[in-house]
Amino acid sequence: MIQRIQTIWLFLASGTLLLLFLFPYLQFFDNFGVAMAVKVTGIYQGISTGVVQTESFILQTIATVLIALIPLFTIFNFRDRKKQLQLSYINVVVIILFGVWLYFTASDAVANFDKSIHLENIGIGALLVPLSVVFLALAVKGIRKDQKLIKSVDRLRG
Repeated sequence: MIQRIQTIWLFLASGTLLLLFLFPYLQFFDNFGVAMAVKVTGIYQGISTGVVQTESFILQTIATVLIALIPLFTIFNFRDRKKQLQLSYINVVVIILFGVWLYFTASDAVANFDKSIHLENIGIGALLVPLSVVFLALAVKGIRKDQKLIKSVDRLRG
């Protein structure tokens, strides 16, 4: 059913992934002391008049939207809990692979300036990826709970 707790977890997973558009997953200073930020949409450079996008990541942008839509699609398959579980598991794997892709993108961006990734460079966006996996795990728990409940009701009827 659409009003179950897993719906909330799936919405939160989707929303968390969409927040990657707002928050950078890496922030650093280039060799000249200019602030740089890496988001899923590209690399941004802070200058005196504002922020300028220096490089665009079209594929990452598209992938982020598609990955964020999977939990929403999962919500509307509420009649088929087995399919919901499969979609959730697939989404977890895809998000983990997406996180690896983000890491390599960030490493390449920092390597262009002869620097490396340090803990102080990690942005809020880097924490959103594992948080979405946690929300999906909670959704899986809710879906399994529903399956168990329905099996017990079927046993009582039969």
